[in-house]
Formats: sequence, C-alpha cells, structure tokens
Amino acid sequence: MRDACCAAATNSLDVFSKTYITKHIAQHEGVWLGHVSKGEFSEAGVGRFCIWEEYMRKMTKALMGMSSALVLSTAIPGMAKADELTLCWAAWDPANALVELSKDFTAATGTTMKFEFVPWPNFADRILNELNSGGKLCDLLIGDSQWIGGSAENGYYVKLNDFFDKEGIKMSDFAEAAVNAYSTWPKGTPNYWALPAMGDANGWFYRKDWFAKPELQAEFKEKYGRDLGPPRSWDELKQVAEFFTGREIDGQKVYGAAIFTERASEGITMGATSALYPYGFKYEQTGGKYDMDGAVNSADAVAGLEAYKALYKCCQPPGYTDSYMGEGLDAFKSGQVAMAMNWFAFFPGLYKDEKVGGDKIGFFVNPKQKVAASTLGGQGMSVVANTDNLDGALAYIKWFAQPDVQKKWWALGGYAVHNAVLNDPSFKASQPFAADFLVAMNQVQDFWQEPSYAILLQAMQKRLHDYVVADQGTAQEALDSLVNDWKEIFEDEGKL
Repeated sequence: MRDACCAAATNSLDVFSKTYITKHIAQHEGVWLGHVSKGEFSEAGVGRFCIWEEYMRKMTKALMGMSSALVLSTAIPGMAKADELTLCWAAWDPANALVELSKDFTAATGTTMKFEFVPWPNFADRILNELNSGGKLCDLLIGDSQWIGGSAENGYYVKLNDFFDKEGIKMSDFAEAAVNAYSTWPKGTPNYWALPAMGDANGWFYRKDWFAKPELQAEFKEKYGRDLGPPRSWDELKQVAEFFTGREIDGQKVYGAAIFTERASEGITMGATSALYPYGFKYEQTGGKYDMDGAVNSADAVAGLEAYKALYKCCQPPGYTDSYMGEGLDAFKSGQVAMAMNWFAFFPGLYKDEKVGGDKIGFFVNPKQKVAASTLGGQGMSVVANTDNLDGALAYIKWFAQPDVQKKWWALGGYAVHNAVLNDPSFKASQPFAADFLVAMNQVQDFWQEPSYAILLQAMQKRLHDYVVADQGTAQEALDSLVNDWKEIFEDEGKL
C-alpha cells in the first residue's frame, strides 16, 4: 500500500503544514496515514485510514482558525520563581552539557530543571506534535531553525521583544547570522521568538595521522603537485577523497569520505547543500519574491549537485545509501573513511575519542568553490506559549543570556554565539575547531524557514535522493522538478 501513496501529500499533514494542504492531495485518490515522522510513513504504521480531499479542505479551514486563535499578546507579566521547569531538546552531546550548566540556574533560583531529550530521528515528530496538540510537556524548547516561521505564525512560541527590552537583553550582543537564523520571523525584521542558544554548521573532520604519513604525502605531491592537507575547494575535496579510496591503511580497506544521504528527514538536503551553496545555488533570485527559476536550477546549482553525486559515487563507503549523523560518525570512528562531514556539535566528543581523537583527528571548514559557504545547523531557545510556568521560563532565558553563563556554556561543550565568547582573544585557541567554527558561522546559509518548510523539505529530499542515490535522471532534471514542486506549494499559499 505504501507504493500507492504520495509522500509529498503525506508530508503536507506534518505539524506545521496542516494549514498548508497542497494540490498533491487532489492529484491522488487519498493518502494512507499511520504514524508519520517528518512526512514519511513508518514501516510499522498503525491506525491506517484514508483521508479524502474534501475532508482535508475542511480540516485546513479549522486549523487556520485555531492558528489565529493561538496568537498571543506580547505583554510580559512580572517575573516570578517557578518550582520546576521542563526544557525540551534533541538527545545529543550538547544536551548533556546543558544539564551540567543548568545546575547553576538551580543553585541560583531554587528551580528544579527537568529535561526531555528526544533522539534526533524522532525529535521533530515528537516535539512538533506536542506543540500542535497543545501539550504542556515543554516550558522551554530548543527547536530547529526551520521551525521558527511555523511556530511564530501558529502561536506556539512567545514573542520575546518586550521581555528583551525590559531586561536589557540585546540581540546585538549575539552573532548577527545566529540572530537572523534562530530568532527572527519574518526574516529581516526585528521580531524575536527565540534567544540564540546553539550555534552550528556542517563541517568536516579527517584522519590527521593518515594525512601525515610520509609515503602518502610523497605520492600525493607527485600526483597533484601540492601537499596532502585539508581541501580548500570542492575540487580538492574530491581529489583527496579519490586518493584515499580503496587503499589499505592499518590493515583495513578505506574510503575517501562519509557524506549525508539519508532520505526520511533532512539528511541528504543538509549534505548536498554543503556543495550546492559553494557552487552558487540560491533559493530565490530576489529575496522574498519566490522567483526560484534561474536560482534553484541555475547552471551553478547543477554543477554543485553533480559534484555532490560524484563524491558519493567515487568515495562513499559501501552501504551508506541512507546515512546521516550517526552513520557518518560510525564510519569515521571505525576507521572506514579518511574524511567525514558532520555538525560542529559533535566535534568536542570526537576530539576526546580515545580511538580516533587527539592527535589523530583534524578539522576543516566546508570547502568553498565559487563562494565560501556552509550549511547552517543550530537552534534557538524559545518559551512555549502553552506553558504554565511563563515567569520561570523567562527567568531561565534571562539567566542563559548572561555573558558569564555563555562562556561556561562554551567551556562545557555548547556552541555559544554570544559576542563576549566569540570575540574573546583566547577563543580561537580554546579548541582545535574553534577558529573554523568562527569562519563557518560567518558564511552560513539555511534552508527555507517558511511555515510550510516541512513540505518544501520533503520535496527536496525526494529530488536529491532520487538523483544522487537512486541514480534517476540528471541534476538539471532534478532541480527543474524541485522548482516545479516548490512553485506549486507557494501557489497554494497565495505567495505566487
């Protein structure tokens, strides 16, 4: 039955996209629903039933009415102590650092901090459904950057402008790129729905000990006329990856690079944009105009997508056809690859790894091509509008924004983006990846942050995976089809 269903239509039922039902519904007789995670069917889906277009039209109108009713006043009442707060985030190393950091908040206020950390593959499904259902699990939420538009327009987050003004919290104290990505909606306006909490970008790490082998250094220089080192362009990246692929090192056959190919959530989009952006891919020719033709499917964008597929074809370990964060880390830690892409968030743990860390590992920023660019990760910290502990949640935001707290956040393994941290003369030398993090955060680009981002993302996931992994069609055809997908979505929203 799965093959008879339209994944794009199903994804229009995603939490933020329930109010943006598209023509995909009209193109099919119906769609089978069970447990939907980020728009994909679960193999063990339950409660399957068919929803028809007319029903969805009625549901859309109802949800739009609910969204309007959820809009909050921006007035901030006097702050008071809360006995207990729950903060929701993804389950990963930085979350553990936040638990440690938050002990200081408890000591200062007497407020007990509870945490709901959800594994990344289930994070969006779990938390966005919590928001949509009006649940009261989370008082504070560190949510993905792409959620900001939907959360603001649907009334899931408290607008923080009045609170920031009252408490003297200045967005100019944080990195400009982080504020724009994690805090603002609409984009380009000073309307703040989150405090920048966790800076992040897609970067790279490599086996420094392998690169330093004299025999490999000599062979590489003889072949390419330059020293074997971290690649500075996507052309060099492919050369280095090809150089290592198929070699036997430490008694094991190795491959050049582990890159993102995951289909169900966001993996291949986050990976491929690390090539697309440097080659010149843009979402629009003119910001805010949704004029995607000639930007999304430009000659530069085609070249970038071809480069990503070429790297996958030549140098990805066998079987890594649906890989994301965890699989990439496993490939590197098991000695299968010379290089791997992944989020800076994982770099502290990698550096401490007894097997591949320390002197064995090196880091580099995403290579440029025509331009320097990195794919944005990271999140902002928001107050959930449905909280019963508004004053306490705001008190935590105020505490977290303090420069001294931000400095400790970085020291514990969190990626602070407060200028008091980033502009400290000792910052670049504080970690072997700190200088690259600064470079990356100054050149980040992000996916759409539109309220309908879930549908937009699923369309890109499909087109990229079909071309790169399933080997269907050409890069030009994939991007042309993506433009058509996105036009249809924006037309249904009245933006085109």
